[in-house]
Amino acid sequence: MTVHNLYIFDRNGVCLYYNEWNRKKQAGISKEEEYKLMYGMLFSIRSFVSKMSPLDMKEGFLSFQTSRYRLHYYETPSGLKFIMNTDLSVCSARDTLQQIYSTLYVEYIVKNPVCVLGQTLDSELFSSRLDAFIRALPYYSPRAG
Repeated sequence: MTVHNLYIFDRNGVCLYYNEWNRKKQAGISKEEEYKLMYGMLFSIRSFVSKMSPLDMKEGFLSFQTSRYRLHYYETPSGLKFIMNTDLSVCSARDTLQQIYSTLYVEYIVKNPVCVLGQTLDSELFSSRLDAFIRALPYYSPRAG
């Protein structure tokens, strides 16, 4: 079990934060291009899910999986998007993403007068606390393959 990476996007598709832990394969494109592709894919999937759902989906799109990884998605009421890629053994990371938002992002970014909302997250404190949080997850393993 492992966590591969985490993206945080604002409501306009700007990648505010990215980190990786156990990512085995790089995309072969620039990080900026990868961020655009990730956000575009999420935008398309969310639109597709909302149009095709037979019910009025309160929470909408939550995750999807391939044969190699599972993408977990959480969107805040303000439009921030938290995306975590894990291996297939992690069934749901929604609570984890909500916790990252409420206990780490709000505490170390929103309440920090030095951090400007809507700009790249350059807080060392946020990064170190997030790293410690991810490494303490029950499904994190540094040697997962």
